[in-house]
Amino acid sequence: MLSVVVHDFGELAIVRCPGRIVRGEGTNTLGNAVMGLQSKRVIVLDLAEVVSLDGSGVGLLVSLHRWARNNGIRLKLTNPLKLVREVLELTKLDSELDVCTCEEMAALLGFGSATGSANLGEEFAAA
Repeated sequence: MLSVVVHDFGELAIVRCPGRIVRGEGTNTLGNAVMGLQSKRVIVLDLAEVVSLDGSGVGLLVSLHRWARNNGIRLKLTNPLKLVREVLELTKLDSELDVCTCEEMAALLGFGSATGSANLGEEFAAA
């Protein structure tokens, strides 16, 4: 089962999605949550707790990437577990989608050095 938790930081939103991004209700929930953030400049999908990603989930990530680009939003994927990273590499989407480690994302956005917290949500909450 997929949960979606949105952390709002003004023009930035961090979307945590613990669980499985697989065909069914979870993908609809995540898609609707992200597309509901149309007023944001940057949306970060924190994949640190995503334990499974199937073809529907990959399709959703591609759709969200296109939607964000068409709406002038930077969509970042951060901190994928090994399994999710492998799926993105196998589908060659790791080079198409903007995938960063948690530490890289925190440094890029000016929230500390590249040796920051292991949980992106904690890093931003502390800022």
